[in-house]
Amino acid sequence: MYILIALVFVLGYTAIALEHPLKINKAATAVLTGMLIWTMIMLGHHLLFTGEHGGTEHLLGELMEHLSDIASILIFLIGAMTVVELMDAHEGFRVITDRIKSTNRLLLLWVLGFIAFFLSAALDNMTTSIVMAALLRKFIKNKEDLWTFAGMVIIAANAGGAWSPIGDVTTIMLW
Repeated sequence: MYILIALVFVLGYTAIALEHPLKINKAATAVLTGMLIWTMIMLGHHLLFTGEHGGTEHLLGELMEHLSDIASILIFLIGAMTVVELMDAHEGFRVITDRIKSTNRLLLLWVLGFIAFFLSAALDNMTTSIVMAALLRKFIKNKEDLWTFAGMVIIAANAGGAWSPIGDVTTIMLW
């Protein structure tokens, strides 16, 4: 059973790593892999856990802990994205977009990275990235440039959150 679970994990991880050549969605692959592993654990729990490990109660407790962690992240993201979209709909970012007039891409990259760095010191990394993604959509129309700028914003948000006692010291693993 352990070997089968490890094999499913390695196959899922490989599929996620080869997302572009395989033309598959890594989020769907991650969900499917997790679901398969949890299903194998639930069906074969009598082989994995003995009575001294807590048996089924221990297994259900672990499953509930993981599900609640995932649910809390999803609820946070939905809330943060809703707030950002409401701000955008009511032109809340206009204060920033009106002040940035540069047509120089390198200067714009530095300015947006600087904003992300200091914004992340006050907010958490994920919220900063969501806010900055909304700003990036207003400044950058080319998809290739958008990916470059988004990568720089993620790096700046991670660095900005790490040095501040208010910010978040975790990293963002979105891309």
